[in-house]
Amino acid sequence: MDYYDENSRHGEPPGYRPGEPRRRKNSWLIPVLLGIIIGILLVTAALPALVRSGIISAPDTATESNGTSGNNGKVTSQKTVQVDVSSQVTKVVEKVSPAVVGVTNLQKSKDFWQQSEKEGEAGTGSGVVYKKDGKNAYIVTNNHVVKDADELEVTLANNKKLSAKLLGTDAFTDLAVLQVDGSKIDKAIELGSSNAVKVGEPAIAIGNPLGPMFAGSVTQGVISGKERTIPEDLNGDGNPDWQSEVLQTDAAINPGNSGGALIDIDGKLIGINSMKINQAAVEGIGFAIPIDTAIPIINQLESTGKVTRPFLGVEAYSIEEVPKTEWKQTLKLPESVTSGIYVWSVEPLSPAGKAGIRRLDVITEFGGKEIKSVVDLRKVLYQEKQVGDKVKMTYYRSGKKHETTVTLGKQSD
Repeated sequence: MDYYDENSRHGEPPGYRPGEPRRRKNSWLIPVLLGIIIGILLVTAALPALVRSGIISAPDTATESNGTSGNNGKVTSQKTVQVDVSSQVTKVVEKVSPAVVGVTNLQKSKDFWQQSEKEGEAGTGSGVVYKKDGKNAYIVTNNHVVKDADELEVTLANNKKLSAKLLGTDAFTDLAVLQVDGSKIDKAIELGSSNAVKVGEPAIAIGNPLGPMFAGSVTQGVISGKERTIPEDLNGDGNPDWQSEVLQTDAAINPGNSGGALIDIDGKLIGINSMKINQAAVEGIGFAIPIDTAIPIINQLESTGKVTRPFLGVEAYSIEEVPKTEWKQTLKLPESVTSGIYVWSVEPLSPAGKAGIRRLDVITEFGGKEIKSVVDLRKVLYQEKQVGDKVKMTYYRSGKKHETTVTLGKQSD
């Protein structure tokens, strides 16, 4: 049963006297709330000073939502932070960019009305400063960038323009070497190794796509493939004359990037950007000449202005270009022969001529390798053999199999 003082009224606490002020429940709550509010205000006012003094540090998280929604259901509360965007890529680009230049191909044309010659821009590309000495600096670019130029102009990263001297070109590797005033060049790029790169590792392309407007453009991707072979028609007859071995990358390579730098994540040159597959259905397939392939060619072009290769001295074509009726009637090949190249002409006093090769002979093996096309022959000649090498060759004449040994000469002989 409930206990009440005899003087108390129902519902009043014991000891209550009429006329006395009534005691309120929870009388401690208001002072506590006031204390909390005052504390929050003091901390808010003092926080900036504490951060500036270094006593506490500011949060470094990214901008994000705290989940609070407004009347329209959208997030309305966010906290903003500062993020350091510098990275390995930005540092590498800053380091390498001064060594990547623009190359302008200037050609003269006749003005019919004034009967005079005018010099104009025939094309633009990119180049890489790979070497610098006290007097000169040397730039590698693509052969197709400088082809048929009357003059060449180089644009540096600081927009200064220099006249360039063409030292030499090589159509098979699509490389060319230029020489400029070395006192105007700050630094050369560091050479890497294309043989050491791995598929999937980062690759950065730097160049001048579409000319000076986008000078120094940077694109990033990965190494998509190594030792790719791309057929090339060098003389424009519609038939492949050579197969270039290239690095494949998905870093964007556009017209004007030709001759620019493909670098690894350490900023070392691993390739010379050269081409891309230009088809509407294809995206992200670009190619660069591996630097390990390019270096021997660059050295020869710098020192002698040309590339010395082994020389055989024949004009030949694949027998697949000949109707099969001619295989038996004209070439008189046995049915066991299904591939090879037929000799159309032999240069007088050439290594092939001295070895006894004649017109309409069909070459099937060279240096122990099966020969199905002229590209196969050139690959053995240019990549595996040296001037002066003695090479065994198998050929058919009038249906009979023969072997001979040819001593390779110089291409310039």
